[in-house]
Amino acid sequence: MSEQKRLLEHRKRKKNWKKWGPYLSERAWGTVREDYGNGNPWQAFPFDEAHSRVFRWGEDGLGGICDRFQYICFALALWNGKDPILKERLFGLGSDEGNHGEDVKELYYYLDATPTSSYLKMLYKYPQREFPYENLREENRKRGLEDGEYEILDTGVFAEDRYFDVMIEYAKEDVDDIFCRITLTNRGPDPAPITVLPTIWFRNTWKWGYENGPTGDDGGKPHLWQENEAIHLKHPVLGEYSFSVDAPCELLFCDNDTDVPYPKDTIGRHVIQGEDVNPEKQGTKA
Repeated sequence: MSEQKRLLEHRKRKKNWKKWGPYLSERAWGTVREDYGNGNPWQAFPFDEAHSRVFRWGEDGLGGICDRFQYICFALALWNGKDPILKERLFGLGSDEGNHGEDVKELYYYLDATPTSSYLKMLYKYPQREFPYENLREENRKRGLEDGEYEILDTGVFAEDRYFDVMIEYAKEDVDDIFCRITLTNRGPDPAPITVLPTIWFRNTWKWGYENGPTGDDGGKPHLWQENEAIHLKHPVLGEYSFSVDAPCELLFCDNDTDVPYPKDTIGRHVIQGEDVNPEKQGTKA
């Protein structure tokens, strides 16, 4: 089907081709929506809390997609065997850390997209060495307004081309039938480990005290669970979906929540520290 035909069907409301798209930010920490303190969103919700603390108004993810209301989110998580946390979102500096204000310190490229998101393509460059979180903070704090910025390439973390090219592509067969292809290329001189975690989860709309959800149309808690070799999703607004991977893999489950037995960062702690995930193979994040 041509993109022109998809656009025509969408415009005539025959098919909702824009239901799913790249509406998921690569960085939601540090936003004013999540600030319930003294008016400093950078301190109210810093990067260091984003992997374990649930968002209220928006989600983020690496090379991800979601529905137009951001009820269901899909994105990529990576681990190079050295970082203290999974790479699930872009790292950057808050306004009080960068010498020129807020600034993302990563290498990523949006390469292609159609108007209906029937095809999407993004490239992310992931270092094989430990990601220089503290080095980027420390060096940028030392610099003043008249100084140049200290960028990730200045850290030497990509020296000898020791990084992975992570290509993420999406293609729509139909409105709710979406394929994702993840291609990893080792650009370095030696073999290097990498863990790839395609992740699907629900935005947390159930813990904030709204009887029908924050938008008034979502009165129940969503749920996902393992069904055969796939993940089955059930959402009170969007209905039911199935998510599967075309390769042998272990399915890991937790909850997109903070104060629960298997919280938001459980999968990361399972991969890095060997902690348990939900043995019942269910939750709101997998």
